[in-house]
Order: sequence, then structure tokens, then C-alpha cells
Amino acid sequence: MSASIRDVASRAGVSVGTVSNVLNRPGQVGETTRVRVLAAIEELGFVRNEFARHLRAGSSRTVGLVVLDIANPFFTDVARGVEDAVNEEGLAVILCNSDDQREKEASYLDVLSEQRVQGVLITPTAGPNPALEAMRARGVPVVLLDRRSTGPDQCSVAVDDVHGGRLAADHLLERGHRRIAFIGGSSGLPQVQERHDGVESAIREVCGSTDGLTVLSPETLTVAGGREAGSRIVGMPAAQRPTAAVCANDLIALGLLQEMVRHGVAVPDEFAIVGYDDIDFAAAAAVPLTSVRKPRQELGRRAAELLLDEARNEDHLHEQLLFEPTLVVRESSMVRRPVEALSRGIA
Repeated sequence: MSASIRDVASRAGVSVGTVSNVLNRPGQVGETTRVRVLAAIEELGFVRNEFARHLRAGSSRTVGLVVLDIANPFFTDVARGVEDAVNEEGLAVILCNSDDQREKEASYLDVLSEQRVQGVLITPTAGPNPALEAMRARGVPVVLLDRRSTGPDQCSVAVDDVHGGRLAADHLLERGHRRIAFIGGSSGLPQVQERHDGVESAIREVCGSTDGLTVLSPETLTVAGGREAGSRIVGMPAAQRPTAAVCANDLIALGLLQEMVRHGVAVPDEFAIVGYDDIDFAAAAAVPLTSVRKPRQELGRRAAELLLDEARNEDHLHEQLLFEPTLVVRESSMVRRPVEALSRGIA
């Protein structure tokens, strides 16, 4: 059994209050007494119960981070940015993975409330979650991460995904593509819808309509989802088949690339691909992926800074930060053949 603070007091011949002062306010204890208490702590191997101490104070030295899918390297990089900022303040991060499931998200929010976290950073699932609103109603700071706030009373850190979608589509349109697929997910996430809106807007502006836009919604925003979409594209009649695709994230783009290679479709000569997020694997793919880059670690760091300021500063002002994405062009979209010949190359 571990030693208690009472055991330390008994060994040192002092009161429990004196031991507490040595631990928390050492300047209030004389040097001789302080040395005696510290010696007793070392002899007994006493470890203070930080959790209990901070529960009594009303909060712990932790913040919560709830993400949609930790298997997506985008969120790994975001988490690193959060951890860097939080660690500088002597705090720790409790990482939770919702798997884009509202029930799982709500369960984690309950756990974080029980842990008395100083606040929560969250990329929420689609639609309102009563558990999240209940947490805010209890006064726990909540900052939206990679999601825009719907009002001025909450901090958020996001990327202009409409602009990102336009960047991707404009890039393909400039290279002559007129039949373009947008491959998103079926969960209805606002950021995916915004990317779609940007693609649709760019195509309408150049082509006068969106007749050439094909929208595919695989079950998941994963490599498997990309392979599913690729199989559907390859199976389309040549006259309707897209010659390029904008993917809602890089995992989908990687899966799409795999499926095209499996069917003997040359990327980019027969089919061009643009991903989104610019995770490290995008540049390392067999055919390096063109991708819309988001400042992943910076998103996490700035969100954490806003959260800590809200938790500690009575004069905190809510901010809604919006970063601009950029396009990183690589081989997967650099067409070397006339676009009008692309559809003939898919068997």
C-alpha cells in the first residue's frame, strides 16, 4: 500500500497541515522542518495524489481532445499541435476518438466531464449533440476544431474549405477537365459539404452548369472508401465517366489511386486525382498526390491556445479563426495527354 500524507506527517513528527505546506507553500515552513518532511517523503516513497487535489480545486491539469478518426494522419498532426501548446503550460491531453459516431462522442464527453478537464477541443460529428451543449451549459470551455462556429459566443478554428474546393476544381479545369467527380462521405460533415460547394461553384462558373460533376459518397472517409469510389468510376460508361476527381481527404485519394492502378488506369495520363489535407503520405504515394494543404499542427496549436485563454481569463473574447488553404501540385494531376483522349484509356 502506498504511503499517505498522514504517514509522512507521523514519520516527520509534524501535522498533516505542515506536510501540505511543504508540498504547496514551502516558503511558509522553516528550513529544518522542511528538510525533515522531505526526508520522510523520500523514505516512504510518498507520491502526492494530484488527481484528488485538482478535483478539490474544481479542475484537473488536463484538457480533452475529441477527434473524428485518429487513424487519419490529419488528426494525428492536429493532435500534435494541441499537445505542444498544452504541454508548454504544464498540462496533459486526454485524446478521444469518436469514430464519427454521435453516441461514442457523447460517452467521451461524459467521461471528460467526470475527469474535470479544463476544457474540450472537439471536431464534432454532424448535427447537434446535447451532451456537448450540456457541457458548455456547465461552464466548461469548448472550442470547435476544424469546424466553424455557428455564432459569436464560441471559439472555433477552421479552414476555408469552400475556397479549398475551388482551388482543387480550378486546377483541374485549367488542365482541360470537364467531367470531374467529387468524392466525399455519407456522414454529412459540414467541412465535406463546404469542399463540395467549392468544387460545384468552380465548375458552374467555368462550364455554365454542373452537368459534368459526378458526386460519389462512399460509406467512409477512408482508403476503403476511395477504393469503393474508384471501382464505381471504372464501371461507368465511357461517355459519362469522369476524367478527374477531387477527394474530400487524402485517404480517399490514396484508395482511389490504388483502385485505378489495380485496373491498369494510368494516373495522371488517364485519370487525374486531387486530395485534401496534404498529409505526409500524399507526397510519399507511388504517384505523389496533388492535395489541398491545411496547416494541421497550427490548427491544433491555435485551438489549444484559445481554449486555455478561455479557461483562465475572465476577460476572454471569443474568436473564430479561419485559415486559408493552399494547393500543392504533384504528379497525380499533371496531365501529359490531351484530356479529350482520357476516357478512352479506361478499360
